[in-house]
Amino acid sequence: MMEFAGTEIISASIEDVWTYLMDVHKVIACGPGFQSIKELEPEHWEVLVSARIGLIRTKIILDVTRPEKHEPDHMVVKAHAKAHGSAIEVVAEMHLIALNIGQTRMDWNAKAVVEGMLAGVGTRMMTSTAEKQTAQFFTCLKDHLQSPDTSPPTQAGHG
Repeated sequence: MMEFAGTEIISASIEDVWTYLMDVHKVIACGPGFQSIKELEPEHWEVLVSARIGLIRTKIILDVTRPEKHEPDHMVVKAHAKAHGSAIEVVAEMHLIALNIGQTRMDWNAKAVVEGMLAGVGTRMMTSTAEKQTAQFFTCLKDHLQSPDTSPPTQAGHG
């Protein structure tokens, strides 16, 4: 099992962050390798992901559910897939905390179990790939949520 956790500070209100996270199409658009999504029923989707781990390139169909959500501060997402002799199970959980007006802290954690051919690639390589993709996801999320006037100030004057 691989475990990941972190804290992100987002320059947006807790309501804005929650609203963004509830829109699965916006969230998926930030996910590296995500290609398409099909809603099966409320809070249940089929997501096509293109993944590259080491020399292995594969397309994976994830069965994704959001079994828990407590507006505006707690959400659990589960995903599982079977692809090319491999099985993947992921559980991700996030908590939002309003720090002050226009700033939210997200504490998150994820646990992933990978079996079969993909597991043969090695935990270190998969961990490295997952960490890079997580960083890309949060960069995208912040780019969409943080308006230019909430970004860190830049120095005026160029001469």
